[in-house]
Amino acid sequence: MPVKERADVAAQLLASLDEAAAADPAEVEAAWAEEITRRARRVIAGETAGIPWDDVRRRAEAELRRR
Repeated sequence: MPVKERADVAAQLLASLDEAAAADPAEVEAAWAEEITRRARRVIAGETAGIPWDDVRRRAEAELRRR
């Protein structure tokens, strides 16, 4: 991912921390429950496939080695 895109993602993540700190814990929990349900439905419907953990870990480790 180019530096500009990574910087944009980092900025969005930092902004989300500010939002999360101000959010009501019950709202956060409800939002996560909605997201989990949405993702599960997509998998069950065959709209998306998971990625095996070993593959994800290998990719993450390779990315970290490149830095």
